Amino acid sequence: MAITFTHEDILGILPHRPPFLFVDCVINLIPDKVIHTERTFRDNEPFFAGHFPGKPIVPGVLVTDALAQTCGLLWGLSKKVKDSAPEHEPQLFFLAAANIKFVNPALPGEAIQMTACDGKAFGQLFSYSVEASVGKKTIAKGTLTLAMIKEPA
Repeated sequence: MAITFTHEDILGILPHRPPFLFVDCVINLIPDKVIHTERTFRDNEPFFAGHFPGKPIVPGVLVTDALAQTCGLLWGLSKKVKDSAPEHEPQLFFLAAANIKFVNPALPGEAIQMTACDGKAFGQLFSYSVEASVGKKTIAKGTLTLAMIKEPA
């Protein structure tokens, strides 16, 4: 049975808000295993004016952050589906390490599909295998490590 998530579900997990929310939708989730998300970077977004004038591409740092947000959604939505995230203990994740190889550029208007899987926990650190692609073209791939910080209630 497919699980569907709304934009409100995403906002309920991620602390990010526009213009720094880089996940439009969740395509698929297998709790604690893999998530597929998507983001279309629209050609009117302000960073394209300077990155690069006349030949704009999606900045790699934004692709990396979109992948990190996808990892956070894998953790948070998995807990939500299994109803195991205590309401009184909100969690925040920060990007602790990135080992990403950029293979091809993403262009304005392209829908970037992102995958995060293999969330291995090491205490308060969580390591994920990630990949971003446009269609069959790989944009970036590698590993991200997130650090969990417990928020005060």
